[in-house]
Amino acid sequence: MSVAFRRESDEEHLEPKFELPVPPGPNLVTERGLALIEAKVAEMEAIDAPSDDQKRTLRYWRRRLASAQVQPAPTADEVGFGSHVTFTLNKAKREIQIVGEDEADPAAGLLGLQAPLAQALIGATEGELVPFAGKDDAIEVIAIR
Repeated sequence: MSVAFRRESDEEHLEPKFELPVPPGPNLVTERGLALIEAKVAEMEAIDAPSDDQKRTLRYWRRRLASAQVQPAPTADEVGFGSHVTFTLNKAKREIQIVGEDEADPAAGLLGLQAPLAQALIGATEGELVPFAGKDDAIEVIAIR
């Protein structure tokens, strides 16, 4: 039978749905990040009759919870995972915290560990000038907490 004569509800020609991709590498989290993942799992488990999409989302968050590795608080003398960093970039002062991928929200100043800016800042010390985006001394680290 031609596809033209099938009803729209025929599911055999629909695209298959795959599992949500899990970011590669270790699942490093802050205490706040762990709490966010736990809240997502609890929220999804509270749904009475979950759809297939909701079940898939729950499986994703359960995998993220099972693989979460809470990291110790960073030191104040060097930028690391969990650090709050104040810096200048292109003469603009900014403040971010380096967090895990599931906790990342750049608009709120929460930068994922794998982000290029976070990678440039890791290991820097207060007062250090750091290269970024092909420019030497593009970033000046003002404060770390």
